[in-house]
Amino acid sequence: MKIRFLELAEREMYDAVTWYDSQSYGLGTEFLDEVDQVIRRIAAWPFSGTELEPGIRRCLIKRFPYGIIYGMDSDTIIILALAHLHREPRYWLDRII
Repeated sequence: MKIRFLELAEREMYDAVTWYDSQSYGLGTEFLDEVDQVIRRIAAWPFSGTELEPGIRRCLIKRFPYGIIYGMDSDTIIILALAHLHREPRYWLDRII
């Protein structure tokens, strides 16, 4: 399956990388590695994430308090948000396509 990030989701990812790197050198890269592993898992098993809304799922990132919010469109997984789990829940609802 193809993976496509919404622009806002991509920005959230890179903002998190920047913040983690400011806390400890290399931590941002570790975050990206975890995100990559989760995206690979989603691509392999797209229906394994917890369904939050009809057609919208979340897969958690192991070491970090983030979840990848995604939907599917035929052969494409669309990443809607990289949501911090301790902030504004469901802020990404208006991104649903």
